[in-house]
Amino acid sequence: MDKISKIFKIKDLRNKVIFVLAILIVFRIAAAVPIPSIDTLRLKEFFESNQLFSLISVFTGGGLSSLSIVMLGLGPYITASIIMQLLTMIFPSLEEIYKYSGEAGRAKFNQYSRLLTVPLAALQGYGFMLLLSRQGVLLPLNATQWFTSLAIVTAGAVFLMWLGELITEKNIGNGISVLIFAGIVASFPSSLRQTIAVFDYSQLFTYAAFAIIALIVIAGVVYLTEAQRNIPINYAKRVRGFKMYGGVSTYLPMRVNNAGVMPIIFALSILLFPGMIANFFAASSIGAVSNIANFFNGFIQNQTFYGIAYFVLVVVFTYFYTAVTFDPKSISENIQKQGGYIPGIRPGQATAQFLNHLLNRITLVGAVFLGVIAVLPNIVQSFTGITSFTVGGTSILIVVSVVLEVMKQVDAQISMYEY
Repeated sequence: MDKISKIFKIKDLRNKVIFVLAILIVFRIAAAVPIPSIDTLRLKEFFESNQLFSLISVFTGGGLSSLSIVMLGLGPYITASIIMQLLTMIFPSLEEIYKYSGEAGRAKFNQYSRLLTVPLAALQGYGFMLLLSRQGVLLPLNATQWFTSLAIVTAGAVFLMWLGELITEKNIGNGISVLIFAGIVASFPSSLRQTIAVFDYSQLFTYAAFAIIALIVIAGVVYLTEAQRNIPINYAKRVRGFKMYGGVSTYLPMRVNNAGVMPIIFALSILLFPGMIANFFAASSIGAVSNIANFFNGFIQNQTFYGIAYFVLVVVFTYFYTAVTFDPKSISENIQKQGGYIPGIRPGQATAQFLNHLLNRITLVGAVFLGVIAVLPNIVQSFTGITSFTVGGTSILIVVSVVLEVMKQVDAQISMYEY
């Protein structure tokens, strides 16, 4: 309560919080505005029978399940960011812009991601609308109505990207994570209402076990999100003029979950495309293409395959995102320039190799943890039979991580104002 009162006493911080809350209200209003020509009954049946799309809808704040103007959510922007970061490994000039050109280079790189978002949003929107049209969810549209609806959903994706960047600029959490957090929290009341509607007192023990598992997951998420390995660093004494510098010891924190929730968000974005492509070709007039697409679509819908693919993608993206955000070579060079060294390790290349080895071992724990959290809903549902909370561990991870991140940034700003 003391921190909350401090937030509202500091004018600048109070204005930032109010601004972010206003952005979230705008997001929720946009998620409730549907595009025209929807068969609501068919729409409900489609999402009840398709777990993957129901899961993705939660991360769009329910915008997909209601076919709102922001039905694509932040998926196109996230996909564009993944593609741009993968391209840094292929094109050295792009890596130079992203890693070594400072704030100006990072701004230019982000601008490329924004520009790539537009065609990706148009392509993804077309795929969604074509799929839903073939499922009978969208009523027949003429060419003008198709173009208008596609332009609306593309603009909606760009609009959400803009809202997310506005939140990021206020230093009250990462804009993308905050908007996804808002979408998940907005889905909780309907999930709870659905659970109460089908509540069976004979399964009271099952519901109690589910609640206990949820509490254990929350505790585990908080513990591993905050867990870190402290690497000791000593600084040699240096004499400049009549003053002596250095001679102190500090540590380099290496987090177990250095990637946060981004690997799960990346994995969900990638899982979406094979299903969309398979559904796109399922209605092909060419028999062989249609049969292959239907077989592949059925394979994707298999819960065992889906769980394994989800787990593997989360682990891979955890390593990928950690490699992008934590560069052992750059860190070892900075430590050496400042006259520092890790006890028992030679400065320079040996330090970089030590950090890289340690990073791989620590990231393995974080990657497996994220992967287990991602597939936890499938495991829990198979034992408890509770299908109302479709997101389960993933939603808990994102909600807890975003809350902790926001709290840290707010605490940092309060400390800055106090000093």
